[in-house]
Amino acid sequence: MRALFWILGLFALAVGLVVAARYNSGYVLIVLAQHRVELSANFAVALLISAFVAVYLLVRTMAAALRLPTEVREYHVARRRERADAALMESLQAYFEGRFGKAERAAEIALNLGHAPAIAAVVAARSAHEMRSFDARDRYLARLENIEDPPDYLRRITQAGLLLDERRYLDALAVLEKIRDKHTGALRLELKAHQFARNWDRVEALLPQLERRNVYDPVALAQVRRTTTAEVLRRRAGDRPRLEEAWDRVAPDLKLDSLVARAAAESFLQAADPAQAHRIVSDSLDEHWDSQLVTLYSEGTGVNPLERIQKAEAWLPAHPRDASLLLTLGKLCSQASLWGKAKSYFEASLGVESSHSTHLELARLARSTGQVEDAGRHSEAALRLAVAQLEEVTGGRRRRPL
Repeated sequence: MRALFWILGLFALAVGLVVAARYNSGYVLIVLAQHRVELSANFAVALLISAFVAVYLLVRTMAAALRLPTEVREYHVARRRERADAALMESLQAYFEGRFGKAERAAEIALNLGHAPAIAAVVAARSAHEMRSFDARDRYLARLENIEDPPDYLRRITQAGLLLDERRYLDALAVLEKIRDKHTGALRLELKAHQFARNWDRVEALLPQLERRNVYDPVALAQVRRTTTAEVLRRRAGDRPRLEEAWDRVAPDLKLDSLVARAAAESFLQAADPAQAHRIVSDSLDEHWDSQLVTLYSEGTGVNPLERIQKAEAWLPAHPRDASLLLTLGKLCSQASLWGKAKSYFEASLGVESSHSTHLELARLARSTGQVEDAGRHSEAALRLAVAQLEEVTGGRRRRPL
């Protein structure tokens, strides 16, 4: 309807102009120095309109001609940007598809075209890294550093991640140290780097921050915490004051964990504090039974073994066929000079599981009681079991002579 109204209006205007021109008898007089020009009003109006249209078209043509170089440059820039966008999208798709060669080539095209150079350099560097082309990777990272106003966080986090994947933990840590206000990804990388570098004190310091930011699920974080706590305790085995300080900081529920308790007990044994080691083992076993942990209950000298025998025998009804518990009871009875009882426990342990440790203990017991033949028999059996275990570990391979 609007178009129809416009057409009707134009027709009406045209009719009006024709009628006005027909009945218009006016004229226009132009007086010059020696000439007089007389024109009809209608012709004068038409001439003015024509002159205006001509001048307008001329100006528009000149303006278009002046703008032409700029428009050509803009056209080429737009085409260049389109090619760069296409190359960058192609590189990203190829990278996530695992086609790293294609991803690197497309990213390099986008990088040379100068569009989103930081992203293109990162994709090219990561693609080259996946193909273990470390020289090419380093060249792309160097180009990333030369970009004007580079995204510093992107450069450092990329470099740290690639160095860490290459197992250059110390170099990765040096890069991460330069990052301020670390986000979740940076904290995860820093934790991994410290774990591989075995900087357990730094790992322990990171755990509260990781927990606040919910970086790991509770199960994974608990595993990291128990492993870290155990390693921190082992690092302090030679320094009793620092070991006691570290043990006091451990959460009560974590002290009962078998991994942590084992590390703590071994450390206190090395620090010449067997009583504390035995208390740690006893408390943990009362909460969670661990056959490997119970063997530490017989370690350490200078402590009356009778109380430990009584405690270990209290565990026996619940674990009557635990070879490690029976071996531990045999060792404790040997320490208390209860030779007959020790022999019965050692033999009971052998009845459950034959081990070279139990045969060695029986050999020592036989020698201490003058039973030379039994001592030789058990020593030979211990040697056979040790050799069998060694062959199982090594697959029967022998070291070549030099």
